[in-house]
Amino acid sequence: MTTEQATLFAIFAAVLILMIWGRWRYDLVAFAGLIAGVLAGIVPAEDAFSGFANPATMTVALILVVTAGLQRSGVVAMLTRLLSGAKRPVPVHIAIMGTVGAAISGFMNNVAALAILMPIDIQTARRAKRSAALTLMPLAFATILGGMTTMIGTPPNLIVSQFRRNETGEAFQMFDFLPVGGTVAIAGVCFIALIGWRLLPRRDENDSGADSREKLRDYVAQLVLPEASSAVGKSLGEIVESTGEVVILAVEREGTRYYRTSRMIVLHAGDRLIIEASPDAIEDFRTDLGLAYPETETESDEDTAEDRSARLDAGGRVLVEAVVPLRSRLIGRRADHLFRGHEVDGMLLGILREGQTLREKLNTKRVRHGDVLLLLLPEESMAAALDPRELMPLEGGATQVTKESRLWAALAIFTAAITLTSLGLITMPIALGVVIVLYVLGGILSLEDIYDHIDWPIIVLLGAMIPLGLAFETSGGSALIASGLESVTSGFPPWVALALLMVATMCMSDILNNNATTILAAPVSIDLANQIGVNSDAFLMGVAVSAACAFLTPIGHQNNTLILGPGGYRFSDYWRMGLPLEIIVILVSVPMLLITFPL
Repeated sequence: MTTEQATLFAIFAAVLILMIWGRWRYDLVAFAGLIAGVLAGIVPAEDAFSGFANPATMTVALILVVTAGLQRSGVVAMLTRLLSGAKRPVPVHIAIMGTVGAAISGFMNNVAALAILMPIDIQTARRAKRSAALTLMPLAFATILGGMTTMIGTPPNLIVSQFRRNETGEAFQMFDFLPVGGTVAIAGVCFIALIGWRLLPRRDENDSGADSREKLRDYVAQLVLPEASSAVGKSLGEIVESTGEVVILAVEREGTRYYRTSRMIVLHAGDRLIIEASPDAIEDFRTDLGLAYPETETESDEDTAEDRSARLDAGGRVLVEAVVPLRSRLIGRRADHLFRGHEVDGMLLGILREGQTLREKLNTKRVRHGDVLLLLLPEESMAAALDPRELMPLEGGATQVTKESRLWAALAIFTAAITLTSLGLITMPIALGVVIVLYVLGGILSLEDIYDHIDWPIIVLLGAMIPLGLAFETSGGSALIASGLESVTSGFPPWVALALLMVATMCMSDILNNNATTILAAPVSIDLANQIGVNSDAFLMGVAVSAACAFLTPIGHQNNTLILGPGGYRFSDYWRMGLPLEIIVILVSVPMLLITFPL
């Protein structure tokens, strides 16, 4: 072992130990490791920040923005209604979502599969009032497992197929991976649904702070039933039973209110539902039932209600919570005249006063100092409406309103991009970049949305670790491991050599990019099989399986990295479920490899 290799191993060990310890945030630790590598001369100074331009880093950043577009257009809400169930037990939910994720991962990039399902899983967790950390990691792992079932499901399969072509003149076929990969995927999904999720930490379950704050910020608001609403024709009792965290107080029809005890009343188009909920819950409820906000104020008679609604939807609207300061000119103004003369096409939906939700005759109330107002504002008018002298927005008190009119356009653009990627006509980062450009041009996302939805600590983590991983290869560290593996397995039965090869490949993949791991391990597997005198297909396929199954760290696979922020995970959380899952992968795949590809 050279001095350079020893120094690199020491840096990797220090970075992993500090990340597992969790005393400092993972992005700071990774960046410090990168700087240490540069100062030690292991990472060339000119390549120090090359990881930030790496396709893997860009893919993670772009996919976060694209998922925001899918949420904003209503695609996520539509799929949530089809796939989710807030009342399902956690194992059933994980089994359903994991099976769907694994199935679609076989025919599209598993990062894209997770991008589709991750926001659905988060919304379901919020409605079920449980931590998304219990289900996000199982979902990410399931999409990784599903990618092993076909040649196009994950890059390691494509790489080993090319190595086989170079070795034998014939590549693996599309479904040659299915017997082994499918069996491993089934076993893995069963494990994470029944046992694996129970091994994850539950730090948020006893933390009621967020819940208590949300209860203090519930508002009474009105929503209108358009003709196209799914609630039209249903009884009030049917809607009340499916509301979740929304409380329906009454139905208003032609000036008459029917309270929630009138459960048999049938809802008609034009009715108004009087509800009490948090801003997020109000928007989710509105989207689920196809409801509409009341018409915003305007002094112009030139715009029809339909034209005004279409214009506001195209430009985007936001639910904002804001406090009325002491010398605001809005003090004393009636709620239904709040923005008269301000050239702001917004309206007041709810009021909190001295910690109490105002429930009756909201339009006749006059604004007071200290009131917390729930406002519906066009995005283009937010700056004008939220003048600090008049209204002070609360931190984290903004909820984007879904643009339902953009739903099918957003879905079509995303589907076309994924199709082109699956056919190999365009790379994933370029496809996602095209999607984002079209989303901005189509009014689905604003330029501010692009930067607001990127999880920058994750980008720093990837950008710092990728140059270290490349240094691990160029310094000969990975080759050192490979040669040691060949010497250790000499003289053992073939299945022992196969199992040790897979264990070593998994360990490398948990630190390096899985593509780089496959490129390093595939030739080792061929040499090892030739030394033993057995068929190399089982060894090549073993490399594909083990390189894809990187479950111990958030840097082993892009899907692991994607859930790090949304799930609130720590670096040390992954091994809790990842270690037993990797053991199961070895125990299941080795016999299947020997059966499918006899030595």
